[in-house]
Amino acid sequence: MDETDRAANWRARGRYFRWRPRDGDEVAVFHVESGHPDRPVLLLVHGFPTCSVDWFELVALLDGRYRVCALDFPGYGFSDKPVGWGYSLVRDAELLDYYVREVVGARSLAVLAHDRGSSVALNYLLGTRPGGPPTSRATITHLVLTNANLFLPLSNLTAFQRQVLDGATAPALLGALTPELLAAGMGAVTFSPPRPAEHPDVAALASTFAHDDGVRVLHETIQYLVERAENERDWLVRLAASEVPTTVIWGLLDTVSPPRVAARVWDDYLALKPGRNLFYLVPGANHYLQVDQPARLAEAFLHAEGGGAETPGPLDARDGAPVLMDWSRARLPHPTEVLRADTPA
Repeated sequence: MDETDRAANWRARGRYFRWRPRDGDEVAVFHVESGHPDRPVLLLVHGFPTCSVDWFELVALLDGRYRVCALDFPGYGFSDKPVGWGYSLVRDAELLDYYVREVVGARSLAVLAHDRGSSVALNYLLGTRPGGPPTSRATITHLVLTNANLFLPLSNLTAFQRQVLDGATAPALLGALTPELLAAGMGAVTFSPPRPAEHPDVAALASTFAHDDGVRVLHETIQYLVERAENERDWLVRLAASEVPTTVIWGLLDTVSPPRVAARVWDDYLALKPGRNLFYLVPGANHYLQVDQPARLAEAFLHAEGGGAETPGPLDARDGAPVLMDWSRARLPHPTEVLRADTPA
């Protein structure tokens, strides 16, 4: 197999399972697992409009310590993409619950989510699915949120996103769009440095978009932004009350989900959250930090997982090292306390 064909390599590593939501048709779901089955489970949750192939390099950096698991949500990647299926964050949280319980068989796990996947992970954690709280026996030991529009008022949605979201403009746009054009546009804007169409990262996107004609369901899958807009403040308030350790790791060069989104969510909801919560920035990384800087994302994640020292600044002396920006505390000190050396952290 051609090692430059990232999508083919990734698909060859995976398997399928069948899943039927409580109120929908059965679909085939693609997933990949890597690492010894006795190791702690790490669930990687992909975003829009990509899939689990985003984690291609990160998996190799973490599967020596974890049983790393990732799936493609219906409508994405190598999973089924039926028209009119009823794509939603709530339904995907239901799928995650099934995947963790029945396929992976995990009782506890860490969750690292990106973009739209962060909204799915919040639904899974908070139990916003119909019928009450999640039925999963698994305990989330650590929630990691990476570049995502977690606070839409401070996002920079692109013209493409807005046109695909709008039912009046989407048909003409999607009628002219090809998987190659979609991948090339993303390679030019959401990666740093920008990737040309022939780059393996961009070629992998084109292949996964082309599988089962994923372009045709983009208008349906992007409707998650409507769910986000209607619920995001409630989700953040409930997350702030949760005792699950929560880490934010953000690519610094993202202009779609800019660092101001992460800073606002941190300041308003996580800085005083119960538990051990941390905030990192990754220099040199754009929206897809797991593709731009996989080693630095892994470094920040392992630092947070391992209870590293809570000292602000770069994690090491290398150029571009992840930067620990802040950690949560029980209270904010009075301004005059900040000047005293004995002020509690």
